[in-house]
Amino acid sequence: MFSKEEAARLRQQFWISFGQYMKPILGAEGLPVNWVNYKTGVKNIFFRMDAEKKQANIAIEIAHPDEGIRELFFEQFQEFKLMLENTLNEQWDWIPSVTNSYDKQVARIEMVLPNVSVYNQQQWPDIITFLKPRIIALDEFWTDVKPVFEDLK
Repeated sequence: MFSKEEAARLRQQFWISFGQYMKPILGAEGLPVNWVNYKTGVKNIFFRMDAEKKQANIAIEIAHPDEGIRELFFEQFQEFKLMLENTLNEQWDWIPSVTNSYDKQVARIEMVLPNVSVYNQQQWPDIITFLKPRIIALDEFWTDVKPVFEDLK
């Protein structure tokens, strides 16, 4: 078992490594992207990547505080479900209401990689191999649909 400090150091080390690995990869618009802290440019819509003790995941998180607006955004994403799945080449889980790690009600569209641990450096390549193509595909998808969500603001 790791101390809190060691666990935090390993998590930080993983995300630094991931960021360095992704740094040379340009976004869909041919511009540099901060992949680790991806900015959607639309308030309350986030692309979240996480690596934990037992899994890694990537998600689109709709965190608008107004439940009705959150539902509207989620429904709009559902309109683009086929486009998203075609861009990702897989189906993700659609969760209309869940409590996130910040104890807020959100809607999530996510994919989970079970049975990996950020605390096992031997598994970092598996986690990176899981996250990399998906965040790149999300960027490609977002480039096409972002204007619709900007209009919903």
